[in-house]
Amino acid sequence: MELKIKQRTSLSIYFFLSGICFATWASRIPTIKTLYNFNEAELGNLLFIMPISSLIGLPISGWLVSKFNSRNPLVFSLVLFAVSLTLIGYSTNVFYLGVSLFLFSFCMRILNIAINTQSIALQAKFEKKILGSLHGLWSLGGLIGVSFSTLMVKFNVSMKIHLLSIAIFSLILGLISYKFLLKNDKATSGNKLLFGKPDKFILLLGILVFLAAVCEGGMFDWSGVYFKEVVKEEIFTLGYFIFMIFMTFSRFISDKIIDKIGMQKAYIISSFFISIGILLVIIFPYFWPSIIGFSIVGVGVAAVIPMTYALAGTSKKYSPGLIVSIIATYGILGMLIGPPLIGYLAHLFNLKVAFVLFLIAGILLIPISQLFFSIKNEKFVA
Repeated sequence: MELKIKQRTSLSIYFFLSGICFATWASRIPTIKTLYNFNEAELGNLLFIMPISSLIGLPISGWLVSKFNSRNPLVFSLVLFAVSLTLIGYSTNVFYLGVSLFLFSFCMRILNIAINTQSIALQAKFEKKILGSLHGLWSLGGLIGVSFSTLMVKFNVSMKIHLLSIAIFSLILGLISYKFLLKNDKATSGNKLLFGKPDKFILLLGILVFLAAVCEGGMFDWSGVYFKEVVKEEIFTLGYFIFMIFMTFSRFISDKIIDKIGMQKAYIISSFFISIGILLVIIFPYFWPSIIGFSIVGVGVAAVIPMTYALAGTSKKYSPGLIVSIIATYGILGMLIGPPLIGYLAHLFNLKVAFVLFLIAGILLIPISQLFFSIKNEKFVA
């Protein structure tokens, strides 16, 4: 097997494991809400821990992948990621739960920066786009994770055993796949952050990631709660499950679609699908309309983050590791503001009203993306 294929396979496994671990946590949020008797605002406070720890981990992750080859931070963060997932399940009070969640999110940030840095470096070895399919494997991991969670919930398997089993699986597969991860991808230039007037190219890409993170992160954290408390569905993982199915499928075909229609049109279509899907869920909060709505949202959000990272990778100003860290900062801010704000709005009004936030974020993708391409085209012409 050709070396670059082995490298792609190994990196794909790490994308997959990142997705399955995150989905395992996210699909158990309703369980944690019930176990600790949280109201929506209290759950929002707990979720607030994740973006804060990610912000703390961001400069560390950026420094690690810029200073060293990304494969070492990648494997170490995966090990700690799996361990912290286990700790969430074995937490005995809110304090230990918060500490475990802090470590989980901190390691996830380093892991995500490292795998996206590797993906940009690996893309240079391939003529066809591969970032969409790599992110598709993250979604596939999420899909399998939530499917397994659904079985665990259905058969009343304890959260401790559930999270531990996923952690052990991830550790074994991750250590086996480490051998063929891309080596010597440390950039020789563009590793220093330059302060001064904000770069419009980076700023607009960052805003696009921010809006996508509000929508995607909100679906991860609140789709299960919506299905349980608004749709009144006992198997509450169905909302998250159907969202993940359509996001996964769409990511695997997104590279080919983008090659045909171009990224500029793809952002418009993504915005349209997100908006229609959220409206359907809000206006008709019943089983089948909600299933269809979450499906459409999954299609809409699928390509936004992979596309934006691909555009960021063309930066001449910064190395892949640093530009991914910069753009990821906006994504963390989306996570920081979005999911917790949903909790506060739901506590003040209700969850249906709170979901309007996702609608607004989806609509804003159009003007921001079109402004980016107009500036990009002006630079090209000049």
